[in-house]
Amino acid sequence: MEEQKKKILCVGLVCLDIISVVDKYPEEDTDSRCLSQRWQRGGNASNSCTVLSLLGAPSAFMGSLSAGPVADFIMADFSRCAVDVSALVWQTEGQTPSACCVVCPTSGSRTVVLYDTDLPDVTAEDFSKVDLHQFKWIHWEGRNAEEQVKMIQRVVAFNAALPRQQQRITVSVEIEKTREPLYELFPHGDVVFVSKDVARHFGFLSAGAALQGLRGRLKPGAVLVCAWAEKGADALGPDGSVVHSDAFPPETLVDTLGAGDTFNSAVIYTLSNGGSLQDALTFGCRVAGRKCGFQGYDGIGENFGNSLKTKE
Repeated sequence: MEEQKKKILCVGLVCLDIISVVDKYPEEDTDSRCLSQRWQRGGNASNSCTVLSLLGAPSAFMGSLSAGPVADFIMADFSRCAVDVSALVWQTEGQTPSACCVVCPTSGSRTVVLYDTDLPDVTAEDFSKVDLHQFKWIHWEGRNAEEQVKMIQRVVAFNAALPRQQQRITVSVEIEKTREPLYELFPHGDVVFVSKDVARHFGFLSAGAALQGLRGRLKPGAVLVCAWAEKGADALGPDGSVVHSDAFPPETLVDTLGAGDTFNSAVIYTLSNGGSLQDALTFGCRVAGRKCGFQGYDGIGENFGNSLKTKE
């Protein structure tokens, strides 16, 4: 029972998403009206916490904020979604990041322009103040990799000191952006999520090819997961076996923003509850597909909350 109460911590970005929904992507240097517009708490790690909470997993967020009206909105939404923010770091310089997002349901595209360059990321020193006993899983969104490796090394040392019968903290990392420094995270995750963009950057034209081509970068026994949009997702197990799940597109495509974060969260949710890699991959594709059928994330709780469903 004590282990079940432990949280999943996500380390990375939180920002304000200003989302404009359009019927067609606007041409440069034109004026047009959007179908709707909304504010939404965004950022990969932040989104993952939202989805985990809606699925019924206790979740916590660690990242940076700068005080002000935008941060007030973000904090209120964290509270609404029951996400623990006790590890959040308030920075005294820089601005809370914001992203202008253009969502076009007719094409399925989501175009994001993010400003987050002057707010410092959390550091290994910040992470040293976090009580690790409260977590069963910690997920890092690849950002300041050099500092994040130091954070992971602290978790490795913490795990090594635990009594044998006590549950270790599982470490997962997401390598989404094609930035060379992020690739040093590959050998540090028990579970590694690699994006389609990164896979293609390395010259791989399918998820299966990426798994085989990148497996040498992993530590022994690690899991590698690669989602490939409408083609579903593949994962490489600790024994070298490969599993696949087809995609589950919604009847009507509405909002693909955050689909990748939703997929990652559903995979983590399943694995953290003892599910198989195949179940995790299928559940991830199913929840991400369902999420694309409505705006935001609240519908996830209605369809999947507090249960591990891999079949309709």
